[in-house]
Amino acid sequence: MNSPLAQLAVLEGLGMYEPLDHFGSWGEAFRVSRNPIMDASMIVREDVSLDKKFEYIPHESVESSRSDQEASKNDKVRRRLAQNREAARKSRLRKKAYVQQLESSRLKLAQLEQELDKARQQGIYLSNGIDTGYGFSRTINSDLAGVASFEMEYGHWVEEQHRKICELRSALQAQVGDAELRILVDNSLKHYQDLFGMKAEVAKVDVFYLMSGIWRTSAERFFQWIGGFRPSELLNVLQSQIEPLTDQQLLDLGNLRQSSRQAEDALSQGMEKLQQNLANEVAANQFGAGNFGSPIAAAMEKLEALENFISQADHLRQQTMRHMSRILTTRQAARALVALGEYFHRLRALSTLWAARPCDTT
Repeated sequence: MNSPLAQLAVLEGLGMYEPLDHFGSWGEAFRVSRNPIMDASMIVREDVSLDKKFEYIPHESVESSRSDQEASKNDKVRRRLAQNREAARKSRLRKKAYVQQLESSRLKLAQLEQELDKARQQGIYLSNGIDTGYGFSRTINSDLAGVASFEMEYGHWVEEQHRKICELRSALQAQVGDAELRILVDNSLKHYQDLFGMKAEVAKVDVFYLMSGIWRTSAERFFQWIGGFRPSELLNVLQSQIEPLTDQQLLDLGNLRQSSRQAEDALSQGMEKLQQNLANEVAANQFGAGNFGSPIAAAMEKLEALENFISQADHLRQQTMRHMSRILTTRQAARALVALGEYFHRLRALSTLWAARPCDTT
């Protein structure tokens, strides 16, 4: 009774146990009615996708990625702000230069009008009975045209010089290579050479006009020497702007300054002698019977030497600048040219301020 078979028989008789063949039908029913969504292969794929979806990312990588994005964004903002500041600075410089140019042009126009009035008065005076055997009345119009043309060309030269100085300054700030910087230095030196050529042409038209310095501003005329700047003073102004210098550079610049002064002294002495001879020629026979044609003709011949003096002075200026650029390194030469351009620009600005100063009429 206690055997397993006997117990199963009792349970079967009581209806509490079913034979094993019923379990097979349950298994078939389960296999037929199971949901295809619960396929084992799909469960595996779902598990794999969930693993990928919720893959673990280290906290350090997330923080690093965020910091890189923030740094990149901050760099872009800083670059944009720097570009805006630089654009605003250039705009202010252009506006300032434009205003100064307008003021300088106004002063030059006023000076030119005064010269034209004087020339008209002189032309009227000559046409009213004064001897015109020297062709003054025939050449005065062409001389005025030549002077006016030089005024316009010099105005363009000043504008171009300002542009070249800005290019040199930007190249120095950007730390460009020496080869590119040398091209800008040579172009600036050639620009000064163009000015000397323009002066040589107008000297043939009216040497007194060029000597007077009317084509320059008042502060520039204060330092006038034979139609331009004194080379030795130029070296004194620039040396402090190009330091530090090597011992050899200091020696070479000292020798250049000394040779420039000697040439300046020789030209100045020649000019003084020319002035004395002209005064003697004009004063000769002044108590005669009004026949001053011969002394005036002699004075005219001596005045031809004045054009040669201007040519020699400009040649000295040009050679001094060339020798200075050879003594200095490329970057020092660029800094020297920038300092030279700013020096003349400040003189022109000083002239503008001086002309616009309030005058006390009491």
